[in-house]
Amino acid sequence: MTRTIHVHLLPALFEPADVCDGVAVIVDILRASTTIIHALANNAAGVVPCGAIDEAFAVRQSAAAGTCLLGGERGGIKIDGFDLSNSPDDYAPSVVQGKTIGFTTTNGTQALLRSQQADEILIGAFVNFSAVLWRVATQDKPIHIVCAGTDGVITGEDVLYAGALVTALERGTDCDQVNGYQVNDAAAIAANHWRQECGELTSARIEPALRRAQGGRNLIRLGYEKDIATAAQVDSVPVVGFVDADKVIRCSEALT
Repeated sequence: MTRTIHVHLLPALFEPADVCDGVAVIVDILRASTTIIHALANNAAGVVPCGAIDEAFAVRQSAAAGTCLLGGERGGIKIDGFDLSNSPDDYAPSVVQGKTIGFTTTNGTQALLRSQQADEILIGAFVNFSAVLWRVATQDKPIHIVCAGTDGVITGEDVLYAGALVTALERGTDCDQVNGYQVNDAAAIAANHWRQECGELTSARIEPALRRAQGGRNLIRLGYEKDIATAAQVDSVPVVGFVDADKVIRCSEALT
């Protein structure tokens, strides 16, 4: 049976039922995906994605005292009353170890919540690129790469990752059906963007591309330039973040 790769350039460009029976890879490179993976790798007990700020406060209120932190952003800035922003630097082991994180962001958590009907939901970032690649390539399911975008607008950094993953799955060919994969037009567009903008899975090539993208320019303006370099570190955090049956994002074993 031919496997399919679908890239969804924005959450609004697919219906929730479209991802049924497939594996969804949620992509918000700058910064929700990158931050979630860092939190899990630093031994957070789990990350609870919340669509609204009030939902995150409810998660903390329902948890035992001292066991839950709130993290996220609106407009790139830490939310009033939250413990952590959306910067990976905030999620050090000394801060998050053993803690549940109630997490809400402007774009990334919305993309994740729209994909809940998928058989499996993974968190994709350059920092865990090979781990996610291995996970999706070894499953016999349709692959849906869901780009979060920013405020309903397609962003280059998410498309860049989608194109890198499509290219890796296809082993770098230009055909629309290779090694058992058939891709949609958005996947072909993403792969072409990857080849034109970067084309090499190295941090030295990815970081400048992220800086040129809208998300990178936004972070530079907000003073979070360091997070761009962190997000570009390929395979620096080789773990898989997946949504468990209880809708909490947890960490599976490291890639071996």
